Order: sequence, then structure tokens, then C-alpha cells
Amino acid sequence: MRILLTNDDGIYAHGLERLAKAALKYGEVWIVAPAEERSAASHSVTLRDHLDVYPIKDYPVEGVRAFSCSGMPVDCVRVGSLSVMPEKPDVVLSGINNGFNMASDLQYSATVGAAFEGAFQEFHSIAISEAFNGPHDVTDHYLPEILDKIIYEPFTPGHIYNVNFPDCKLSECKGILYDRKVSKGMFFKDRYNEIEKLENGGIRYMIEGILTPGAEDGTDYKAILDHYVSVGIANNIGY
Repeated sequence: MRILLTNDDGIYAHGLERLAKAALKYGEVWIVAPAEERSAASHSVTLRDHLDVYPIKDYPVEGVRAFSCSGMPVDCVRVGSLSVMPEKPDVVLSGINNGFNMASDLQYSATVGAAFEGAFQEFHSIAISEAFNGPHDVTDHYLPEILDKIIYEPFTPGHIYNVNFPDCKLSECKGILYDRKVSKGMFFKDRYNEIEKLENGGIRYMIEGILTPGAEDGTDYKAILDHYVSVGIANNIGY
């Protein structure tokens, strides 16, 4: 297989490196990832500026062709599949993101946005996320099994696989739940706190996320709360 990897945490993110190692089992691996962190960029595309793409000669995973891109994760999928790679990829993998991407947060996620761009370009696409700065042992244990099961699945227009690994020790993980629906709830309920008065009547605000630990049965968020790995299919508008 020809596999294109990207993320929103940046070219040297540890999660991307771990995903690259796992992907090598399946064939030829290319990385086009943002030069800097681009979290919560959703499906942003660079239209009025150029994109600078540089080869990464010292990428820490041997056998991977890696490039940094000045743009957004969606730009990375577009320029990677349409220009950088000599042939189009069979699959796009986005991640491993540092932080969950599930429930209503999917609309903000650049990890998921990059996977949806892969689907728009008619590539089988998978988004992969884990807890923010959490333990990696659950992810590293179950990721090979999950990829074995879904990486060869046929492409379905407008659909991606969305995978989230729980924030727990491996001994506490109860296994994998497939076919999880996207929760209508939210992992964090946001509010904006006033932190400073500015000149000319301005006010400076800072966002604060309030954890809301509750979700519907059968959903991605519920699986994570119950210490399961969540694997589901997300679809974009119109499909």
C-alpha cells in the first residue's frame, strides 16, 4: 500500500512518529505534516498564501519519506496526495493526536479535518487520537489490531474511521468497541473568562473548558468514559 500520514501536532510530534512505525508494516509510508502545531484548525485550507514544503532528512523513523508543510493539516493532505507523492495514496492516516477527537469536538478537530480531506480526495481515511499527555500503552497495544481490521476496508465516499484510545492503564482497558456513533454531547463545555480590561473599552478573554463527563450509550464518548477503545465511522454533510 501507499500510505500518507499527517497530523495537527507538527512534523516532530511523538504520536506521528509512533504511527509511522506502525504504518510501515503495510507498505510505503509518506509523511506530509505541518511545520508547527495546528490544533483545532478544523478543515481550514490555505488559499491566499503559498505553501512551503521541505524534506525532513533526519526523520527518526527509518524508511519513511517525510516532509514538513507550512500550511494546515488539510493542506498537507492536498499537497501531499496531489503533488508531493508521485502516485496517489491508498489510505490516509491522521494522528496520533495528542487529545481526544470525539463527540461534538469533531467539528473543530484538524486531525479529523485532514482525514475528511482524504475522503474528499477519494482515499480511505482514518483519524486516530488518544488522551492529552496521557499514557501510550493502550494505544500502542491495540493500534496494530485495529489497523489490521480497518486499513484494508474499501473506501466509502464521505466517510472516515475515527479511533480514540482511553485515558487509562492497559490493565484497566476493557477492550475495543466498534461501530460507535458520534456523541451529540461535548467533552468540554467552554466558557470565556475576562482576564483584562483593555484601552478604548476592549476586554481580553481566555477560554476555559469545563469537563462534562456524560454521554449516550453506544457512542464514542461513552466508550472512552467506560475505558474502551472507540472505533466508529463519521460522515460529512451530504452523505
